[in-house]
Amino acid sequence: MTLALEVEVTAPVVSFRNPLYAGVQVGLPCPPPSAIGGLLASTVGGWAHMPIHTRFAVCFTAGGSGTDLETYHPLDAKGAKTSPTPKDREFLADIRLRLWLISDLDLWEGAFRRPVWPLRFGRSQDLASARTRRVVLNDGYGTQGQALIPADRSSAGALLRLPTSVSIDRANSIWKTYRYATTRGDVQIGGEYVTDQGQAVTMLDAVHPANYWPTS
Repeated sequence: MTLALEVEVTAPVVSFRNPLYAGVQVGLPCPPPSAIGGLLASTVGGWAHMPIHTRFAVCFTAGGSGTDLETYHPLDAKGAKTSPTPKDREFLADIRLRLWLISDLDLWEGAFRRPVWPLRFGRSQDLASARTRRVVLNDGYGTQGQALIPADRSSAGALLRLPTSVSIDRANSIWKTYRYATTRGDVQIGGEYVTDQGQAVTMLDAVHPANYWPTS
């Protein structure tokens, strides 16, 4: 058995742009680990205050999805402003993100209770709220459900190439392959842990930039 902090993040609307597509706004069905890492870093006041070894497990659900128009203000090759451009934006509605953290529980519990910066998830204008509770995780197999997991843990769900970590100067990214199922299933997988409800809890690789760029 392992003591963990379960964090539940909710938001009415979020949008995660797929960075593999340039010039168009293609949305991801779930947040990439780098975005979740940024959310965690914001609660403690930035990467400098976030433990380098931090890892988490993820389960994500959305109540609906849609497309709207958003005005973008692109820059030209020299960095100068150009004319505003309206583009379609894919979004997810009524989202619920569950995270499990197994280290520095006091730090994260306090950070989510009183975050240094407002909780924004996805775009900077998408505000979120969070609540925490301590839970006991057991060892064993659990249901994959709508967890985001490394690709080698299961053959179920969409295969996604997602940014795991982004350098402090945002010039470089570490990409890894994951599985995510947009609908609930009963596939059993061997995560490190399992909740009392039978949800598999699979810890993802650390996302802190210092793990990949030590001089950042």
